[in-house]
Amino acid sequence: MMSWLIGICTLWLLMVVVLAQRNFNVVSPQKNFNVVPAQNFNQRTGLKTDCLGSYMRLTVDKSLAFGSLVEFDAINGSQIEPITPSLATKCGFSIDSDPWGNYRVFASLLNCFAGNEDDRVFDIDMRVRVRGVKAEQDVFQVEKTCTYDQWAPREILCDRNYMEVSVNRLPGEITAMRRQPKLARDQTMFDDQWTDTVSEAITSRYNIWRMVFFTPKQKAMVLEDALKTGYGVTTTKSRLVLRSGYDMPETYVENVNGVPMKIIRVTTYFKRQWSVTMLDTVAACPTGGLSFTDEMITWYFPQFNPLMSSSKTSILGMYMGIDGKQINSAQMTARGYILTIEDSNIVMKIPIGGPDGYYKSHAVNNQYHIRYSIEAMLELLWSEGGLDATRYTVLFPIKTPLMPRPPQFVDFTDIDQRMFDVLLGPFLYDVELVNITFSTGVLTVAEANVRGFNIQEQRFQNGSKAFRLKVPFSDPFVVKTQTDLLVTVYSLPLIYGFMILPKYTPFSYTASVDVTLQDIILPTVGGTCDKEKFYITISYGNMGKNFNIMLGTRDLTPARRAEYGVKENATHMSLVVPFLAFDVAFELMYPSSLRARLDVLLWEPINKWSLSDFSLACNFPMTMTECFSNGSMSALAVKVESVPQLVPRQLTLRDPSCRPKFSNDRFAYFSFEANSCGTTRMFYDGILMYQNEITLGNGLPVYQQGKKEPTSPPDPEYRVTMSCFYTLNDTQTIAFFTKPRESEPLPETGFGELQVVLRLARDDSFNNFYVVEDYPVVQYLRSPLFFEVVLLQSTDPQIELVLENCWATLKEGRNSTPRWDLIVDGCVNLADHYQTIFHPVTPGAVPYPSHMKRFEIKMFTFVQNGVMFQDQIYVHCDAVLCDVNQNDVICKRQCPSPIPLKTGKKVRRAATNAQIQKAQLSTGKILLSAS
Repeated sequence: MMSWLIGICTLWLLMVVVLAQRNFNVVSPQKNFNVVPAQNFNQRTGLKTDCLGSYMRLTVDKSLAFGSLVEFDAINGSQIEPITPSLATKCGFSIDSDPWGNYRVFASLLNCFAGNEDDRVFDIDMRVRVRGVKAEQDVFQVEKTCTYDQWAPREILCDRNYMEVSVNRLPGEITAMRRQPKLARDQTMFDDQWTDTVSEAITSRYNIWRMVFFTPKQKAMVLEDALKTGYGVTTTKSRLVLRSGYDMPETYVENVNGVPMKIIRVTTYFKRQWSVTMLDTVAACPTGGLSFTDEMITWYFPQFNPLMSSSKTSILGMYMGIDGKQINSAQMTARGYILTIEDSNIVMKIPIGGPDGYYKSHAVNNQYHIRYSIEAMLELLWSEGGLDATRYTVLFPIKTPLMPRPPQFVDFTDIDQRMFDVLLGPFLYDVELVNITFSTGVLTVAEANVRGFNIQEQRFQNGSKAFRLKVPFSDPFVVKTQTDLLVTVYSLPLIYGFMILPKYTPFSYTASVDVTLQDIILPTVGGTCDKEKFYITISYGNMGKNFNIMLGTRDLTPARRAEYGVKENATHMSLVVPFLAFDVAFELMYPSSLRARLDVLLWEPINKWSLSDFSLACNFPMTMTECFSNGSMSALAVKVESVPQLVPRQLTLRDPSCRPKFSNDRFAYFSFEANSCGTTRMFYDGILMYQNEITLGNGLPVYQQGKKEPTSPPDPEYRVTMSCFYTLNDTQTIAFFTKPRESEPLPETGFGELQVVLRLARDDSFNNFYVVEDYPVVQYLRSPLFFEVVLLQSTDPQIELVLENCWATLKEGRNSTPRWDLIVDGCVNLADHYQTIFHPVTPGAVPYPSHMKRFEIKMFTFVQNGVMFQDQIYVHCDAVLCDVNQNDVICKRQCPSPIPLKTGKKVRRAATNAQIQKAQLSTGKILLSAS
């Protein structure tokens, strides 16, 4: 049997647009009139059609619908089908509308209902149904003929709701079968056997035997099943067409250069008498790749897709389009569009706010936002090795994230004219002011103007608008407050009620204007901070010094004036307050700073009037937790304003017996060893963290200390967490040599407070060890080598060092070969004739026996086929730091060897707990003595 294989790998494509216009008919049966326009756009009906390459665009202007429901039908002769979402995806239609009722319908020239003449001339008939409020319906029929003869061998169309790929078929191989001469009897028998085996090859439509979907696993189905699933599959005179929705079960997502792509891969088998032909079709459409700034939209698009291109691919054309139509370079330059290639991505940049898109208002949590929308298009054409070209078109609607645009409330109030004059805006043109709520009632815009208010809508050149309101002081809606004989405050509280068209989405804006008519200039307070102090300045106004000053909760007495260095002149007063002064309130504690606030109140002592109320809060650098290299910690707890009933001396660490070393009414100071007072330890990412907490003695809220029930609302619970971090280190290589060295050894130096080292002892007393100058060490064959692995500079008895694996290599690299295991999973290698011997660490002989492991091996060399390799070895170990209380399989194990390293049940190697820290250790070269 002859077999044909045509690999159709779908690549990024460019659409070559060939437009052929034909007049269309618009018919409204209910109103019984025909319109035959002379041009492509009919102003009466608001319909417009365009042939744009491999698809047709129908535009329906909002003037046609006037807010009514608009629906579309596909027509093929007498067949009329409503374009539902599922039909649109399967048959090659997409429908989009903007908020004002303008519709765009994109119809693939290869859609299910198009008339097709030799894959060159396509007739597309549709109906537009406009359903009115009273259920009356106007029907407009649209007929359009598009000529398109620039089909690439492979074409892909990515629309908003479907992916479409069409490929050339071999002419004469898959199309209508040619008549064959009468076959010999044996050939007839062969055909009968084939038909009996795969009967669906004879009965399926389009001569398609079966289809194999890759998800990316293979999934085969016959054509009828694929159509029932919702795929669009058809053949034309020269092409195979496959169409899939983005959410079909056989599609999958792949990330290409950071851009998510929806992919459909199908192999279609065509059966004829002498052969089976396979067509591989792949479509990949982007579902992301956008980034936004305040000024620019950037769309990243992978230049090459591993599933869709080869190393010999060359780009023949790259174009940009808007609303499905290609634009030229001059148009791009005029509008600020950029299309370029950066690294491995095609990058399209679109300025936000350009004329090809539109802004829309939105209300989010009663806050005003806007969003910019634009329909971008990318067209690519390329070929592989100079052979078949591939065309790719992506229609990609873009919406920016919601951008908050709080309107500005500008006060133009004219005191001389006694008139409130305020401006609120800007807003987009789709925002309408409906009403305003005043202090005693709600008025529509028309009612407010009738009442005598002046509400005007002001338009700006960029299309935005604002609303200006004028209200006289004398109107009853204005709130008047008499503070004394000389001062009156006129207040205009406002709640603007808006609607966003066309869906009439409501939102509001609250504002208030206060005007005080007075002859007295009140004193004012200002201030700044540095790293240690508050600097307060008081301006007297025209009241002189006839007021009192309160700092915090106390008046500024003469003694405290001297304490804070008060300086005065005729118009101002200044003072300096340290942030730890009693009059300063503490708001928040941070690891390295304290947020403190100074309240300043100016008040008139006779009438008790508050003239100025000022607060200044700043963050001041302050060490709250200190970690010392000797393993001790200190922490400072502060009484904060939010817990007023706190008594610092009652604070404790996790261990209630650990109380402050010092305390007063505002502070509590703790100092303790890191392995005491309930301090916990945690290992992660090369770090050992000690952590404790400062709370009240029994961990109860403040009001529960010594009281059964609260007499007032409970204060927040007081809890301060302190942490100290120590960097773990390991010594990875130690070089030693007793003969003249060819080069100086380069040991890798560790850092931090914790170190794990592997060292070679001179004898089994483990008192003396070889130093750097002694390496490499020369030993006789089978002479003992004594090794010690030890954790240095740690005083925590809760840490245990465990040997996981040790091995010897011929070369210096720890992963080099040949290799011989000495310790496996904490146990000796039973396959070794000279097994490793573990030496126990006697308690009392060293401060922390759990921090040390010792073992002995016999000097050996590597031999292969009776030939000895170089007379040297290197020893390597993996060590683990464990918490003695944790039950990780690495830290708790039993060995079958005579001298086990740990007790418990022997287990297989497994993944370590996230808190376990490993150290990788190696020795330098150990030479075998030649004598």
